[in-house]
Amino acid sequence: MTDKQTLLRQLPAVDRVLKSPAMQTLAQRCPHVLLLEAAQETVDALRQAILRESSGLDLSADAVAEAAVRLAETKMAASLRQVINATGTLLHTTLGRAPLCEAALAAIDRVSRSYSNLEFDLATGQRGHRYSHIDQLLCRLTGAEAAAVVNNNAGAVLLALTALAKGKEAVVSRGEMIEIGGAFRIPDVMEAGGVILKEVGTTNKTHLKDYANAIGEQTGLLLKVHTSNYRIVGFTKEVPAAEMVELAHRHGIPVMEDLGSGMLMDLSPFGLPREPTVREAVEAGIDVVTFSGDKLLGGPQAGLIVGSRAAIDKIRHHPMARAMRIDKLSLAALEATLALYLDREQAIREIPVLRMLSMPAAELEQRSRAYAARLQKSLGERAVVTVVPEPSAVGGGALPLTELPGYAVALAPRDLSVDALAVALRESRPPVASRCQDNRLLLNLRTVLPAEEEALLLALTATH
Repeated sequence: MTDKQTLLRQLPAVDRVLKSPAMQTLAQRCPHVLLLEAAQETVDALRQAILRESSGLDLSADAVAEAAVRLAETKMAASLRQVINATGTLLHTTLGRAPLCEAALAAIDRVSRSYSNLEFDLATGQRGHRYSHIDQLLCRLTGAEAAAVVNNNAGAVLLALTALAKGKEAVVSRGEMIEIGGAFRIPDVMEAGGVILKEVGTTNKTHLKDYANAIGEQTGLLLKVHTSNYRIVGFTKEVPAAEMVELAHRHGIPVMEDLGSGMLMDLSPFGLPREPTVREAVEAGIDVVTFSGDKLLGGPQAGLIVGSRAAIDKIRHHPMARAMRIDKLSLAALEATLALYLDREQAIREIPVLRMLSMPAAELEQRSRAYAARLQKSLGERAVVTVVPEPSAVGGGALPLTELPGYAVALAPRDLSVDALAVALRESRPPVASRCQDNRLLLNLRTVLPAEEEALLLALTATH
């Protein structure tokens, strides 16, 4: 009998693994189907290792059962989970963009625990509209006549274009033919909505006369797209919104603007570049303005649409609106987030993204130095911990040229590589997303919520 055959005979059967004390204990909180899968996969993995002539295998029943328990616990864990964002990128698309404020979380909790008046008019006892929960809030905040909301901004753009210009031409500047994450392109969206694209101007310069020359019998609307995820600099020219509105309305056609991230307040007092706010677009006379809920607004994923009552009514009643409607939990979170904007100071204080954006570099340095001292004390000789200058990025396709000055905690491990440390942090509970640079692990606390600091410290200590 060969050594392989001997080892294969030593492998415990799946039934024996399932009957082990460790697996029996786990069975009290783990479905049998996951236990069975874990036992089968563990035994099979060891069998394959034996056939590959791997050495140092522990084939005892207890060792195999422990491995199966670890695998079963991994299978039990939720796939979508909390991640500590220590990258310094505020609106990190792959990490879910904006974290929600406490008011939004409380609203989700209230609405999810029972039934709600999602589409029930409490005053009349008749069926109502889900838009009514945010209509007045959005109009008050933006100055618009009416508002609607769908599941995301890509949906808002598609719905608005389809409702207002299907079968007609939408005139757009070549410099605004954007592509954002996931290969979402304005020309493709127009095609999907049955809208005919008509490009005007050049990549760097578009004049009012370009729009005027393009208007004809087939023109459905003029489209303005904010280049929130890139910038064209140098010899450039774009037409102000008010001039586009005057031209379009003279011809009896609407103007639509996609603001992308969408800002409800001017953040330039915090050193950020001046960006157009939603209210300014509305005041310029734009008929339809679309923007995201989970970017600079700091709320849940949503596509917000504000503008003239005539245009919004067409959008609300389009058949496609139902397919894109926002769910009750996102709606509850959005209403709570928007309500905070009624008081500017309260919004900055309570909405995480606004708090991160407005955090002074000096405050971040102080926080980083205090945290670095705690971390160095916990790790001792296992690593060298310092504080280094490190800018933060806004992310999420917003303010692409903007860097927020600040600092990061830099960790240089002595007992393992930086890459290995980064992997270990991603595998911790909760996982930690960080950055590696110059053989150091960088932890930017601007994007680490205060309540996450202890968990981050435990994860860093446990991985060494």
